[in-house]
Amino acid sequence: MEGALRLTDCQFRGIVTLVGSQIAGALFMDRAQFRAPDDGEEPALRLNHSSIGEDLVAPGIRVRGRLVINSASIAASVNLNDAQLENPGGTAIDAQALSANTVHARNLTAFGRVEMRGIRISSQLNLTRARLSNPGDTALRASSAVIGELWLRDAVPVQGAVNLRRSQLELLHAAPEILPSEVRLDGLTYSALTPHVPAEQRLPVLDRDADGYVPHAYEQLTAAYLRIGDDYAARQVQLAKQRRLRATRAWYGRLWGYLQDVTVGYGFRPLRACAWLVSLLAVGSLVYALHEPPPLKASEHPDFDPVFFTLDLLLPVISFGQEGAFAPEGGYQALSYALVITGWILATTVVTGVTRAVSRQ
Repeated sequence: MEGALRLTDCQFRGIVTLVGSQIAGALFMDRAQFRAPDDGEEPALRLNHSSIGEDLVAPGIRVRGRLVINSASIAASVNLNDAQLENPGGTAIDAQALSANTVHARNLTAFGRVEMRGIRISSQLNLTRARLSNPGDTALRASSAVIGELWLRDAVPVQGAVNLRRSQLELLHAAPEILPSEVRLDGLTYSALTPHVPAEQRLPVLDRDADGYVPHAYEQLTAAYLRIGDDYAARQVQLAKQRRLRATRAWYGRLWGYLQDVTVGYGFRPLRACAWLVSLLAVGSLVYALHEPPPLKASEHPDFDPVFFTLDLLLPVISFGQEGAFAPEGGYQALSYALVITGWILATTVVTGVTRAVSRQ
């Protein structure tokens, strides 16, 4: 068609097929109603592989059955504001590989799967205040997609899984509370994430990933916080990542992980190391001040200093000449061994944390 096609306020029962249509102008379907045959096997409206030279305008459209628009090319925008798509237990809209500049679907109600795998939306996919419901299955699948901005602002909490694997977004607007108990985020990349909330609210979403521990998801969230200068939130995400990783290790790896977590929080809480060192220094200094160890050579030894003797035990690199000159005995020797081992653990974890911080910069 050289001009526009208008199906405004029309009502159809059966199958409407416009497969491969070429419309130079716009396609208007404002408030149109489509109802598939009662057997539910066939779609209500087929627009797949169509080419529309301007807009697809369908605010308030009602579709009972499947709306098929996969592989269609719309030069401008798609308007599905206030649309109601009903195909419970099936696919409400099949828009795989759809290409458009903008898709407006504010106040969209979809009972059934919203299938958007491989879509190409250069500007914005707007699902503000949308209601997506497909319990027990996938409610929204937008995997392998390239989208400028994906808006799930003020949406009703999604009922069903959300799959965004391998998609590329410039902006993702999704409050944590609207995302369901099952998500798939492996390979998802985004430049900005809104709204800005503490990391503690975002992390449970990553815990619910159906693929289990997904390192890439933690790295993306860390990068998003770093881009806006929230270093504290970025460290919280990295700490959570290390804890999730620990659960996948063998028992000895988990044990070493617990030690790093308790001592310095995997290097992301270095002040813990200072607290441990000061506490151990105080304990060692007090014990050896009350029970001075005998010198190795009675004629050749410096004056004993319990503080610097304890520092010699705790710090594996620095030497004040005390450790090599005195030899504790019995339980005090065991204490010296414990201080040496603890000092090595603290030093190793601090170095690990510093290395990780430098590598992030």
